[in-house]
Amino acid sequence: MENNIKAPKAKSLVVKFVFSILFVIFIFSTGYVFGRIGYKLNTTTFKNIKIDREIPIDKNVDFSQFWKVWDLVGESYVDKAKLVPQEMVYGAIRGMVGAIGDPYTVFLSPRENEVTQEDLNGSFEGVGIQIGFKGNQLTIIAPLPGTPAEKAGLKAGDYIVAIKDSAKDINIGTSGITLPYAVELIRGPKGSIVTLYITREGLDEPLEIAVTRENIDVPSVVLEYVDKDGQKVAYLKLLKFGGDTLAEWNEAVSDIILTQPAGIILDLRNNPGGYLQAAVDISGSFLANGSVVVIEEDAKGNKTDYKTQSIPKLAKINTVILINVGSASASEILAGALRDQLEMKLIGEKTFGKGTIQEPLQLEKGSGLHLTIAKWLTPNGTWVNDEGGLTPDIEIKDAVETEADEQLQAALDALGI
Repeated sequence: MENNIKAPKAKSLVVKFVFSILFVIFIFSTGYVFGRIGYKLNTTTFKNIKIDREIPIDKNVDFSQFWKVWDLVGESYVDKAKLVPQEMVYGAIRGMVGAIGDPYTVFLSPRENEVTQEDLNGSFEGVGIQIGFKGNQLTIIAPLPGTPAEKAGLKAGDYIVAIKDSAKDINIGTSGITLPYAVELIRGPKGSIVTLYITREGLDEPLEIAVTRENIDVPSVVLEYVDKDGQKVAYLKLLKFGGDTLAEWNEAVSDIILTQPAGIILDLRNNPGGYLQAAVDISGSFLANGSVVVIEEDAKGNKTDYKTQSIPKLAKINTVILINVGSASASEILAGALRDQLEMKLIGEKTFGKGTIQEPLQLEKGSGLHLTIAKWLTPNGTWVNDEGGLTPDIEIKDAVETEADEQLQAALDALGI
């Protein structure tokens, strides 16, 4: 699910690291970036609002047409069983929001909202891909390690052009599809099959890839140690920025401090993002207290700096960062901050390029709204949307024809130990 979502406002939140991931993330967090102050979705609820048929104040808007169509459909449509008023309302709202043309500003029905929260929690039944948009094209940000999607051969950067599920009687193209609806279509019970039709750079014909759904449980942090010329190097893989990420991160940091490795490789490859605040907190392990991590710029051009508020326990350990096209939103915030502030080397491939922030709002009866309200900039003022992502300092592809991890080897070499 991502994809960057602005966090809840301070006056409506109890600051607490609770909720978890992107679509981005997204995908979600996709690759969304959630969280501005805490890891909890905005629980502002619009109560006691009277709904009537008054025409909006804007005289240029002929809102009476909505009610004319509503009445005509109700009176004359032949199959009354298909007229489900609440679903029609959801569809109308979805269409209104979709008319903006921003794939990350979306209305969520209660079921879609529930699916989004499952993504944030990192435990669900599905195939294990994070999805988002390149332009208006539904795109795989990253397959999660060890999941059915990875095993089936789906890759970061693949475009999903159609989705088929015979059991659900679904065979639909993805042109104009919303992110939550795409997630809902791809999700399904363990053991069931979904077929994705994808296009890939370098291939002339679309691929048809059938994937069997399984239980997906995604950790936030994986820590291993690798040998480099007889010295230990911490290989720290960050898979998402969710509500449980900081606790897992702090546990890994404690282990690294005890082990005292000669260097750290921070692997952000195929990390689709998540909570913005999680990226800020993790940056605090490297940056001096009070350092700017990310700049938020709203529609009026007002800028807000988000700064570290912790002791940089890993500051004295030489660190390099691995990135690729699957590194999105919060991953790009973290990588951009560490390069701008500490000149850490980025190694691998250009990142996804997701530089907007969405605020998640909970509406009545379980529905929700993800609203793009700002863009984010790196400390040096870079907007990744303009740049098409962060460009690595050392560019190297991971050759698919070999079992070796060329990017990891390049990172080991770049540590200079």
